Amino acid sequence: MPAEPVHKDPVLPLTDMRHSIDIDAKGDGKWVGQRLRRKEDARLIRGRGYFVDDKQSSDMLHVTFVRSPYAHAKIVKIDTSAADAMAGVSLTMTGKQVIEQAQPLMQIGSAPGNLIKDYGIAVDRVRYQGEPVVLVVADSMRLAQDAAELIEVEYDVLPALVVSEESLQSDQPIHEEVGSNLVWEGTWDHGDVDKAFAEAAHVVKIGKLHFHRFSSTPIETAGAVVSWSRTGEIDIFANSGLPPINSQMISAFLGVSTEQIRSRTHDVGGNFGTKTVTYPFVALTALASKNLGGRELKWVETRTDNLQSFHGGERSFFDTEVALDKDGVITGLRSRHLDDCGAYARYEPLGAVIWSQVYCHTFTVKNLHIDFSQVVSNKPPCTPNRGYSRLQHMWFMERVMDICAHELNIPAEDMRARNLIQPEEFPYTTPNGCVYDSGNYPLMMEKAKELIGWDEWRKKQEEAKKEGRLIGLGMGMTLDSGTNNFGQSYIVNPDSIFSGNTETARIKIGLDGSIVVMLGSVPQGQGHETVAAQVIADDLNISPDMVNVRIGFDSNWNAYSGLSGTIASQFVVTGLSAVHGAAEKLKAELKKIAAFSLEASEEELELGVGEMGPQVSVKGQPEKAINYWMLSNLVSQNTAKLPEELRDIDFNVKYTYRPPFELPDTEKKYGNLTLTYAALLNAAVVEIDPVTYQPKILEYVYVDDCGVAINPQIVEGQVTGGVAHGIGAAMQEAFQFDKSGNMITATFTDYAPLTSLNMPDLKHADIESPSPFSYNGAKGCGESGGTALQTINAAIQDALHSKGVIINDSHSAPSILMEAVKHPNRDTFVDVEHR
Repeated sequence: MPAEPVHKDPVLPLTDMRHSIDIDAKGDGKWVGQRLRRKEDARLIRGRGYFVDDKQSSDMLHVTFVRSPYAHAKIVKIDTSAADAMAGVSLTMTGKQVIEQAQPLMQIGSAPGNLIKDYGIAVDRVRYQGEPVVLVVADSMRLAQDAAELIEVEYDVLPALVVSEESLQSDQPIHEEVGSNLVWEGTWDHGDVDKAFAEAAHVVKIGKLHFHRFSSTPIETAGAVVSWSRTGEIDIFANSGLPPINSQMISAFLGVSTEQIRSRTHDVGGNFGTKTVTYPFVALTALASKNLGGRELKWVETRTDNLQSFHGGERSFFDTEVALDKDGVITGLRSRHLDDCGAYARYEPLGAVIWSQVYCHTFTVKNLHIDFSQVVSNKPPCTPNRGYSRLQHMWFMERVMDICAHELNIPAEDMRARNLIQPEEFPYTTPNGCVYDSGNYPLMMEKAKELIGWDEWRKKQEEAKKEGRLIGLGMGMTLDSGTNNFGQSYIVNPDSIFSGNTETARIKIGLDGSIVVMLGSVPQGQGHETVAAQVIADDLNISPDMVNVRIGFDSNWNAYSGLSGTIASQFVVTGLSAVHGAAEKLKAELKKIAAFSLEASEEELELGVGEMGPQVSVKGQPEKAINYWMLSNLVSQNTAKLPEELRDIDFNVKYTYRPPFELPDTEKKYGNLTLTYAALLNAAVVEIDPVTYQPKILEYVYVDDCGVAINPQIVEGQVTGGVAHGIGAAMQEAFQFDKSGNMITATFTDYAPLTSLNMPDLKHADIESPSPFSYNGAKGCGESGGTALQTINAAIQDALHSKGVIINDSHSAPSILMEAVKHPNRDTFVDVEHR
């Protein structure tokens, strides 16, 4: 083993609280619900954040990968000799060397998909452009990249399966061990679909709808710093959102115990789900470190790596027919869903079921039959992306509603109103057993129409038509289902090892009386430090400034469960429920020790703040009080004064929150799959240039309902960011591949994310429908960014329907719209039968 390295990590505070809370914002004495400035921002805006690439040490080496230039090819020969001979190059490792030392990565799905042998690096064949072929370790990243360029790889290029339908039908499996390219399929059948169609007044058949592939491109790319200690501990400092699950994946790959892995994060520069599947690269980095005697290795992907070969939500296709009654109410739906998960089904099998959390969307349709197929193709593997899996399905449901409205000559807003679930119907059980907790969708719709001036814009639209202008109005809505029941994984794999949900928090009183909080979550910009402090401040009747929340996650420090992390809009429910539960346990312990010290009953005591800081006092007798330092002294280093029955108290409490979930019925695909449902409704006015077909947003509004907002300012930031992501995806962000599987949008020149320069001004309002299923009435939010996609698509549909155009693609680039107007598709794409 090498000498212990000299680390250059800065001394990290628990949190920098100076000037972090606006004391004047306290208002009515409750901190929850106040628009407090984030505690995190005080250090972040001063440049005191600490991200993966900030970590340095004297003996650190750097990892890069030789990546395949082809989407599909056999590896004939690899020659690393020139790289191995370079000064400063420590290691090159091929896939064949990896399989001698590691096990295939764990597969989440069932057969046939779980037969895939995935090592995170190509062995005999490459299956997507950008797939790692050789791992290189050198003294610096530049040197590693130079060495990678010297490695010669001989390929025998194979035909690439890029089109999803062709991959499904092909008799040439991408993974020979699977036998085909179909990795999972299932059928959802609820209600009486045949009867609904037999009794329908109208039947609308809709051709293939296409949801395109894009990503959320966080400002910080994925990365990790990994080393092995002399005692065999593997230290992983990474920016993943699910450290415990990733540790399980990595430990199985390396053949070590999860207890050998110290998994930690600090600041994370955004995620949006896209860093969930970093574990193959982290596992390979850990294996390389082992081969170098435990040396500390850093892997940080480049932006091209990030765009070309790692991230992006799944691409989906939908073939549909819809039954409606005479008033335009949807009574039945049949559809075939095809999901393309790229070359490997890693986390993606869960995408085959998560969409069913929002099975009927916000609509009352009770009879549905959906055949779902998931295929692999010669494109990069998918990863969860903001609104994962639900995003695609809700876009599909919205397009169905919008297309049917236009074909039946019903104003789209009226069609929506006729089909919405009504407020008195909550809690609402969907046909597949999910329970929508609360909401008022009609009110959201009316607020949005008022905010944008819907009726006035309809008048302006008519005037614009006379001038030859193409203006459209559109609405879109999504549900943000928060707090997963991981038992839904049993639907895609009856032998799953995940079910229910858990989150854990720990609170302790330090020797100096300070309040220290450790979360099981991984904050990535959502303000966990701030809202956790707000909740504890209310529970203990103190100021949030008195609460120290440890930054990030550390498996050696934090309390956590196997499902801990930041995912699926769940922190406000699972994380804060755990925080609240721990605070209540701590409050009970404080009162027990204070009652002994003050010679009073626990019922006579109250918590608050006195001249000596946080304290417990006798009600009505402020002079009879004991502060947290004195209480901590008693239980930590003055225990002989305590009676025997109080000596187990240590002011170091842990609480694990478990939502009341059960396993779903996997045969019927029936069960409650998530706990809360926030809602977001957008409305937009869009004008299309009649020459260039460039869409321009003239006005945009949104109305949000996330139940009780713990910090409205943070909620506003989360929702606005989601809207921005959706606008970018609708109008300019799309991953595109040529027929050989080469990505042609691998830089920000071609894949152009939305920026402040082309972000429209937003107006917004909110309503509050408290959840009956969370202790605080809150619902998870922030993943409803897909609302903008259906909103803009609907507005463009409204503008172009008179030209015989059906918007069947989620991406509304000018080239797509121009082609649609040149070759109208309405007559061939939609078939309406009136009975």
